[in-house]
Amino acid sequence: MTTKEEVLQQISTIIDPEVGYNLVDLGLIYEVDISDDGTMVIVTMTLSTRGCPLHQMMVEWVEAAVLRCEGVIKCMVQVVWEPAWTIEKSAPHVQKALSSWM
Repeated sequence: MTTKEEVLQQISTIIDPEVGYNLVDLGLIYEVDISDDGTMVIVTMTLSTRGCPLHQMMVEWVEAAVLRCEGVIKCMVQVVWEPAWTIEKSAPHVQKALSSWM
């Protein structure tokens, strides 16, 4: 059965083309819920801005990545705006890199 770590590993293959870091290290993934039988995953995430031009594509990329996990046959992605994303949600190496140009 798929674990949260495996789901996050698959999502971490998605690079945000605007900043060059993966969605997990950016802190955009808030929650991963897996059904008891492991066949359905719900990902709660945000985007760095409400006006992100890649909104729909990012959702599709996350769905496709999660469906690569063994046994997962359905994925739902919920985009939320609260709590709002801030650079502090990112991994330390991302914070350091991005703080120089934000």
